[in-house]
Amino acid sequence: MIDFNEYYLNEAKKIIDRIDKKFIDRAINMILDAHKKDKQIFIIGNGGSATTATHFANDLSKFCSVEGKKRFRAISLTDNMSIITAWANDTSYDKIFSEQLLNLVNNDDLLIALTVSGNSKNVVEAVETVKKYKAKTLAFLGFRGGKIKDMVDSYILIECDDFGLVESVHLLLEHLIVNVLRSKLLGDI
Repeated sequence: MIDFNEYYLNEAKKIIDRIDKKFIDRAINMILDAHKKDKQIFIIGNGGSATTATHFANDLSKFCSVEGKKRFRAISLTDNMSIITAWANDTSYDKIFSEQLLNLVNNDDLLIALTVSGNSKNVVEAVETVKKYKAKTLAFLGFRGGKIKDMVDSYILIECDDFGLVESVHLLLEHLIVNVLRSKLLGDI
């Protein structure tokens, strides 16, 4: 019988090794482009992906703040429970992100969607909404990518059926990306 700890860590290593690095570079460039153009970066997700969305916005807003340099304009739309529950109660849970975006999104802003299945209706609707405003879209996906894969400008796909491994790798990639962004701002790379 295989030790589960060893199995799980080996699966994580295999998943990481299969990631196409060009998609990571593309994600970094999309975030840098939004930053250079002083555009807003909206980040969304459900469940564990919601916490990664919060973490991503935090790291872009705090960790990537470099004295004397322009700051990132990052907002997690998962954090305002009163607005989320108001839209969910009064309309539909499918609208919790799109309705917030209607108040905020502008041309060339960036939406980062984190979704393991790629099929969450509220994330799909958010992508559809920002596309109408000519905002850019980037997704962190799992499984096979779902509907979102064919809707966004770019994505990073973690081809794995274990949601926990997908969410863990999404967070790992988030940390990789913000470290590259901070290093670029500091002129280290």
